[in-house]
Amino acid sequence: MKVKIDRNLCIGCGACVVVCPDVFELRDDEKAYVKDEKACERCDCKMAAQGCPVQAISIND
Repeated sequence: MKVKIDRNLCIGCGACVVVCPDVFELRDDEKAYVKDEKACERCDCKMAAQGCPVQAISIND
């Protein structure tokens, strides 16, 4: 699974981190980053993408 965040769209709300803390993290610039996309096997990255209020997360199988 390939997970990508469009940081131009990201508002740093942290919803993705709440759903998948092993995959996503917020950094000092208050934007979300993918820290371990292999961890999608342990959480629901698709739910994180759907929960993003600005649709900044894309997932390709």
